Amino acid sequence: MKQYLTILALVATLWFTACTTEPTSTQEATSWHENATIYEVNVRQYTQEGTFDAFGEHVPTLAEMGVEILWFMPIHPIGEKNRKGPLGSYYSVKDYKGVNSEFGTNEDFKELVDLIHANNMKVILDWVPNHTAWDHPWTETNPEYYTLTEDGDFMPPVPDWSDVIDLNFDNAEMREEMIQAMEYWVSEFDVDGYRVDVAHSVPTDFHEEVRERLDKIKPVFMLAEAEVVEHHYEAFDMSYAWNFNSVIYHVGQGDSAVSSIHRAMEKEMETFPRDAYRMFFTTNHDENSWKGSDVELYGDNVEAFSVLTSTIYGMPLVYSGQESLYENRLEFFDRDPIDWKDYPLQDFFTMLLTLNQKNTALWNGEIGGPYEYLDHNDETGYFAYRRANDANEVVVFLNFGDEPLNNVNHTFDGEFVNVATQESVTGESTMTLPANGWAIYSRS
Repeated sequence: MKQYLTILALVATLWFTACTTEPTSTQEATSWHENATIYEVNVRQYTQEGTFDAFGEHVPTLAEMGVEILWFMPIHPIGEKNRKGPLGSYYSVKDYKGVNSEFGTNEDFKELVDLIHANNMKVILDWVPNHTAWDHPWTETNPEYYTLTEDGDFMPPVPDWSDVIDLNFDNAEMREEMIQAMEYWVSEFDVDGYRVDVAHSVPTDFHEEVRERLDKIKPVFMLAEAEVVEHHYEAFDMSYAWNFNSVIYHVGQGDSAVSSIHRAMEKEMETFPRDAYRMFFTTNHDENSWKGSDVELYGDNVEAFSVLTSTIYGMPLVYSGQESLYENRLEFFDRDPIDWKDYPLQDFFTMLLTLNQKNTALWNGEIGGPYEYLDHNDETGYFAYRRANDANEVVVFLNFGDEPLNNVNHTFDGEFVNVATQESVTGESTMTLPANGWAIYSRS
């Protein structure tokens, strides 16, 4: 929060400018998702009530923050047989066409989708095709839909996932029922796509058929929880940057040098085509609950790493509670409402997401600028890079170290604005980066 006060005035300026400036031809997105950002919604923990209706009160604020896609963790009824914890895992689905009564009714969810659309945002649902709860109706009506042991018993996909059982994608009837369920939410609730859980464990040809079928209803947006290049050919718009997240985790823990960030980005640019959207993040529901909160993982560098994942490449993800600088791991199988405090980082994330929407160099896919390495110092924790396209440019300076960095030099090609101070710079410039600090310069 070291730079929080300087951001307060900036956010109003950026938001007013973004809303009142007539876009030029270079600023107009040809697809709504080219300059989109994404926010993961944990309905159970988002409010004291843990309901769709209670979450709906926060929708206008998220729109003002610069969020374009709201990704909801699974909203379906949760299995009771072999359940983990009092309320169970979202990912133990008992009914693909049902709504978890813990959150509300079908009508409540329809109204929430309408509200989100009225605020110019999209809705994607978390979908779990790889496995179901032990008490899903298919276990009684169609046991052949499942992967069975030699003794004919149901089995978890992996031993630790003891509350779910593996589906058999060699069964054509199961695949058809699954696709029909996915069509149901698009046609009946007007959802805009899916985040597909453990997408790498499901055959690619299934994902491709899903995409073809859903696009006949309406153009959808598809996110794969996977890091598979071929997923981008016909099935998915975006995939997880898991490797990059692992790298920054180790940098944050002090196990790896900052130079590993550059090596990870070299691998990123070599592996995935430029038109493939990639999702960058410091946290999500898995990271928070099982590894630790942002504060646990990144300490005083929470802001610096969030700047990194919001500007270095791809689409930035914000998870429920990050705006509150939440220090706790959210319970996964029980109620654990977020203590939002006074939203200490809400203006910070508004700045980052609004910058992503406004500056085309940070847009997704080919229209955005590629990552370009500038400099680093493993001893001090200094790292710098830029992104530029024909229209815009962003230059980012990060100090992951615990000491200020004086005399950081850079030559700016044209007039740039420091997004935190609104000061203009041009040509040769010298700056000081505070300990665990950052600076973003934008030309647009």
